[in-house]
Amino acid sequence: MKSLKSSLKRRVRHGYVKAYSLNEILIVLCIIGILLLLVLPNQTSVVSQAKSIEAQAMLNQVYGLQKSHFYRFSKYAGNLEEIGFEQEPTVDEGGQAVYRIEIVESSANAFMARATAVSDLDGDGEFNTWEIDSKKILREVVKD
Repeated sequence: MKSLKSSLKRRVRHGYVKAYSLNEILIVLCIIGILLLLVLPNQTSVVSQAKSIEAQAMLNQVYGLQKSHFYRFSKYAGNLEEIGFEQEPTVDEGGQAVYRIEIVESSANAFMARATAVSDLDGDGEFNTWEIDSKKILREVVKD
């Protein structure tokens, strides 16, 4: 019986749970924060590249619709409604589209469509702009 009581007393006295101290946890969190600050600025260019893919995809869709319109009517359309392109609501209108699409020039033989960002992607004051023409030349006019 004595040995049982002494072993219980030892367990109570030495009943510490192995764990990390508050200082150790704070140091690890600070290191993670510093690493995040080093990585995040490099990710902004990746984000703007991903968003520019939206502009390229929508302009390629406009190109296809314009070509279809040209084959049917022997002229390019002057507005997006004629070709059946529906602009998604943009970010400033409560939607998810980052670019506003418009047909800038249109004639019987050629057209030019433009995608302009509605928000400044990297905060430099310039809005990313892409254009596509009737020869399917897709180019970035204003880099963001």
